[in-house]
Amino acid sequence: MPLCSGCSKPCYKVHDCRIRRVRERDLFDRKVWLDVLVRRLRCRHCGPTLERIDWLSGRLHLTNAMRCWVETLSKILPIRHVSQLLGLHWHTVKNIDKQRLNRDVVPPNRSKLRRLIMDEFALHKGHRYATVAICADTQQVLWIGEERSREAIRPFFLWLGDACQNIEAVAMDMNTAFDLEVQKHFPKARIVYDLFHVIAKYGREVIDRVRVDQANQLRHDKSARRLVKRSRWLLLRNPENLAADQANKLDELLSANAPLTTVYILKAQLKELWYAPDEKTARARWKCWLAMAEESGIHALQLFARRLGNYLEGIVSSASYRLNTSVLEGMNNKIKVLKRMAYGYRDKAYFFLKIKDAFPGKAR
Repeated sequence: MPLCSGCSKPCYKVHDCRIRRVRERDLFDRKVWLDVLVRRLRCRHCGPTLERIDWLSGRLHLTNAMRCWVETLSKILPIRHVSQLLGLHWHTVKNIDKQRLNRDVVPPNRSKLRRLIMDEFALHKGHRYATVAICADTQQVLWIGEERSREAIRPFFLWLGDACQNIEAVAMDMNTAFDLEVQKHFPKARIVYDLFHVIAKYGREVIDRVRVDQANQLRHDKSARRLVKRSRWLLLRNPENLAADQANKLDELLSANAPLTTVYILKAQLKELWYAPDEKTARARWKCWLAMAEESGIHALQLFARRLGNYLEGIVSSASYRLNTSVLEGMNNKIKVLKRMAYGYRDKAYFFLKIKDAFPGKAR
């Protein structure tokens, strides 16, 4: 008994018939095509309409089995490879996978969100970025938006709606746009600045500046100047990650240069702010560190310390909320792998869906 594809009710009146050629899943190395007789019915509810055939995939000239095979391959292979393997058009494969993602990506439960992590990743070459927000507890990707300005990330807060009242803490780097929007939309949230980003900024603005200045002062001593100029990664890398010969070179460098010794030691002291057992201890450590920075007489260090004082509350709050963006940095590596596998994405919405599908979150 034929069924109407519109209302799924039985219909006995046949308007006309036609042959529809559809692609079935391959049989070994052979492509399989089926010639299917499809009837157009005269439904008293819907008018002239095609009959419903459950094993055909809508208006696509594919069976459901073939469609499922395309979806399975698209999970592990780039679209171009699936297209070449199955002999289907690139757009057909992409549309099938995009429909799968729209169907399978589970929307987050906004009412249960308490702690968030926000960061950015490179979308294209030429300083084109996208912003990503995840749940710190489940590591589920909640939202992705192009660019990193206040206007670009504002839709995220609108998407959260009333759930903004429940957010307790947000980990981020020292991004002014993130900072201002979080303060505006999350009245109860504490901002937590990430250790990695602050230390990286210290390396760029203090250690590199002092190293270059010291190298310039040693222009008449070529061997000493060469040692200082080539010491960038020795000074930036953590001591525990240095090989034995590198550690010896670092000791030699620091013993011969007092300003570099000062900024190197204060870098280690700055990290201790994030490991304080409570906020009171963190504030005491900050006062001690600030005093040492001011007394150092190193202009780049003094300037950095004064600027960092504006972000003190976000540093101190790390004693109460042990959050950081290292989880998101790891996710960024997987996002890069997704981009490399596909040689880039033409459709940003599709790319963002692929990211959400790759990070569905963990059960609490």
